[in-house]
Amino acid sequence: MLFDSVHHIAIICSDYQKSKHFYTEILGFKVIHEAYREKRSSYKLDLAVGDNIQIELFSFSNPPKRVSGISGEACGLRHLAFAVTDIDATIKHLQAFNIPIEPIRVDEYTGKKFTFFADPDGLPLEIYSS
Repeated sequence: MLFDSVHHIAIICSDYQKSKHFYTEILGFKVIHEAYREKRSSYKLDLAVGDNIQIELFSFSNPPKRVSGISGEACGLRHLAFAVTDIDATIKHLQAFNIPIEPIRVDEYTGKKFTFFADPDGLPLEIYSS
């Protein structure tokens, strides 16, 4: 096989502090490294998602908005999915922070439960029963 695994997913946010709070305090991802890049007037925050994957959270001045939201479709990254052991507990946790959650669906091929919510910039995020 040519590729071993996914190393990281890069996300650009419009409000760095709001997104940092969302990904670290609400979703609970561990900070690996945070840097302010003076030449770009940009933050870069590396976050651990489990043991093997990272999210790189970038801030840039006035990034364009997403072409599609949680229910729209456009070419490119459709959504980011996270495996969870207990989907009901995860939903309750997110709802405690007033995060809107779509109704649970069942994957017709695997029989697993899944649902969607969005980050502060409307990036569709999925939780999928592992």
